[in-house]
Amino acid sequence: MLDQPAQRKSVLVMSRKNQQIVVIHGGTTFNTYKDYISFLKNREISLDKLRLQRDWKDTLTEKLSEDFDVLSPRMPNGINARYKEWKIWFERIIPFLSKDVIFIGHSLGGIFLAKYLSENTISKTIKATILVAAPFDDANSEESLADFKLSSSLAKFSEQSGIIYLIHSKDDPIVPFEQLEKYKQALPNSKTIILDNREHFNQEAFPEIIKLIRTL
Repeated sequence: MLDQPAQRKSVLVMSRKNQQIVVIHGGTTFNTYKDYISFLKNREISLDKLRLQRDWKDTLTEKLSEDFDVLSPRMPNGINARYKEWKIWFERIIPFLSKDVIFIGHSLGGIFLAKYLSENTISKTIKATILVAAPFDDANSEESLADFKLSSSLAKFSEQSGIIYLIHSKDDPIVPFEQLEKYKQALPNSKTIILDNREHFNQEAFPEIIKLIRTL
């Protein structure tokens, strides 16, 4: 029979393994189908872009899977994303989530979480929500947010999203750094992590977010 300290340690390990992390990836969206077709015709292509590339969301699963249950749903039509389609798919995922889930949203995935959780009441308790390089609006941006644009208030998002973390790099070429300031004004109780020289976090390793998750 295990002694009491060993029993307590076993319970802690089991509890942590049941801690779910849901990672919502980024994507692109367009105001019109014509804009989408133009994007396909004119987007720069290189051999490097045609090769399978790993990013931090892949290594996140590898680094944390022994201690956490990491879920990485593939959201519909990432190249020409539509909020309604993402909402439908996300709501089909919710019944599989356990309490105290941790949400991570990168880029379009970040504003999707902010929009969904500001407009809908989720049936699961959320431990933390981490927005990585998330756009707040499409001002001063070459990319449209189309129907992913936020509602006027993030009050409900703030109330039900647990601890909110905002992570952004000062040199992000896709989502301007000033977008972080807009989130900070709308979410005064959020915590921020500001990094240098990480651009839009299209990288293989993300040690800062792994460290953050382990401290939650």
